[in-house]
Amino acid sequence: MEFKTIVFYVLGLVMVFAALRVITARNPVQAALFLVLTFFNAGGIWLLLQAEFLAITLVMVYVGAVMVLFLFVVMMLDINVDRLREGFWSYLPVGAVVGVVMLAEMALVVSGPYFGLDAMPEPPAAQAGYSNTQALGRVLYTEYVYPFELASLVLLVAMVAAVALTLRKRKGTKYVHPSQQIAVKRADRVELLTMPAEKE
Repeated sequence: MEFKTIVFYVLGLVMVFAALRVITARNPVQAALFLVLTFFNAGGIWLLLQAEFLAITLVMVYVGAVMVLFLFVVMMLDINVDRLREGFWSYLPVGAVVGVVMLAEMALVVSGPYFGLDAMPEPPAAQAGYSNTQALGRVLYTEYVYPFELASLVLLVAMVAAVALTLRKRKGTKYVHPSQQIAVKRADRVELLTMPAEKE
């Protein structure tokens, strides 16, 4: 067995374990940290496939930006985990049916002629001066430019929704309106006092 194959199986096993912990962890912060581990291992698999740009983008965008935003929202919302778990067993049968259907669909896709291990041909050797980043950019901004823009709009809506959820009015929260803060004059806040000098 080659070293590359061993690294692939190690990264794959850790990624599957971390993905399972994402959905089984009781604490949402721990689930988010396991998702970060999943992204790192997926980036390692992208590196094994010689897709360096995708690996770096996955780590920088998802780990560096999306997960930080997710952790920020989770900590700011102060989610009551015990209240969320109250209806878990009532939703379990529906969730199990959806999971079995998704598993069957993925099994059909992976066992097809395009993804079968026996039917996978050896990839052709890259020509001199070939850049997978340039090829990805050409395809992304020509053939798939509309889906790419639609995905960016979805991410923008998600970001605005996360900010709106954190800025909702809660009882006991003290805040200052920005227009009132800007309108404050120095005389309203600072008072100059004249004091006589002390005598010996």
